[in-house]
Amino acid sequence: MNPRDDMTFPFEEYERRVGELRRRMADRLLDAVVITDPENLMYLTDYQTTGYSFFQALVVPLDGEPFMITRAMEESNVHARTWVEKTRPYPDTGDAIQGLVQAMREFGLHTKEVGYERNSYYFPAYHQDYIHASFTEGRLLDCFGIVEEGRVCKSPVEIDIMRKAAQATEAGMRAGLEACAPGVTENEIAAEISSAMFRAGGEFPAVMPYVTSGPRSMIGHATWEGRTVQPGEHVFLEVGGCFRRYHTAMMRTAVLDDLSDSMFEAQERMKLALSEVEAAIRPGLTVSDADNIVRSIISENRVGARLVTRSGYSIGIAFPPSWDEGYIVSLNQGNPAILREGMTFHILPWMWGVDGDKTVGISDTVHVTADGCESFFTLDKDFTVTSESSTGAVPQEGATPIRPEVA
Repeated sequence: MNPRDDMTFPFEEYERRVGELRRRMADRLLDAVVITDPENLMYLTDYQTTGYSFFQALVVPLDGEPFMITRAMEESNVHARTWVEKTRPYPDTGDAIQGLVQAMREFGLHTKEVGYERNSYYFPAYHQDYIHASFTEGRLLDCFGIVEEGRVCKSPVEIDIMRKAAQATEAGMRAGLEACAPGVTENEIAAEISSAMFRAGGEFPAVMPYVTSGPRSMIGHATWEGRTVQPGEHVFLEVGGCFRRYHTAMMRTAVLDDLSDSMFEAQERMKLALSEVEAAIRPGLTVSDADNIVRSIISENRVGARLVTRSGYSIGIAFPPSWDEGYIVSLNQGNPAILREGMTFHILPWMWGVDGDKTVGISDTVHVTADGCESFFTLDKDFTVTSESSTGAVPQEGATPIRPEVA
């Protein structure tokens, strides 16, 4: 390992991560692991590239120096970014898997018990079939999740990096909300969000912002398509800012009209869900309990809306196509996993189908502390209301708001 001082984190952080990985390898009786997931490569080495659709792998022996297999073009990223000293690149006309098998033979791992990430996006079935056919003297064992066990709880230096991502997230969301107005296109709103994020120091996120207006907010995972926002409509925004591949995300809603009774209730339901779950989150709380707090509050509405998804997910390192770590842990019903200090979650008590035709959202990214949780954000949670007669997030004049009852 090359103890350089120009990586995202101090070299000692990577030493700790690799050391903990090796302890888990020993517990599983593995002599080496082949890591192919882009997020895991970043976590262990600081390696990143947009060319991760080509096969790449970090091989970590229980004893001995780790080495990387990359496309020849990507080898420069290993030397420019990481502590890894040994590389075995393959040309575009070469065979990546054969190169991996040959390298394992070169380093004396061909007769060993070797773990691999069977569920990695970028270790497809074709490659896995090939390595099983070629790695005949040793034994390949699925070790999916062995790196994620270390990633799920963020260290203090990771939390600091996520705070920088949060600055980009907030800057983008503020700009997006300010841009929402009748006659503006969704594209223009997205452009303002993106510009503000990047000017605030943000880097390319795993997912670009979600921007939908009016009836298009009911389309799952839709984003801008050139539609012009009409008077009286609402705009749903979800922004994930990124710094050094670490992400934070938030949802907010703009209403270009006086706030109706049903939209006021939706706003208050989501704010209540966030305040209640954030008051309850602490080490030892189960994932299922956290989900139930959010789900029960959102479900008790009188505006026809529902929580159509999980109520939150782990968030941190990400490459496209997704910014979440939900495959590590999600806030789902019946999940007995325990919250631990350092976990980070995007909590999303959004509401699908207000009045039957509107999706709205207010969400937060938090980290679990020793005795509770803290938000990464300071941005106000109320809907941004802009109309000639509205001055803020209040019900329209003369209306009786449907105020949620707090149990």
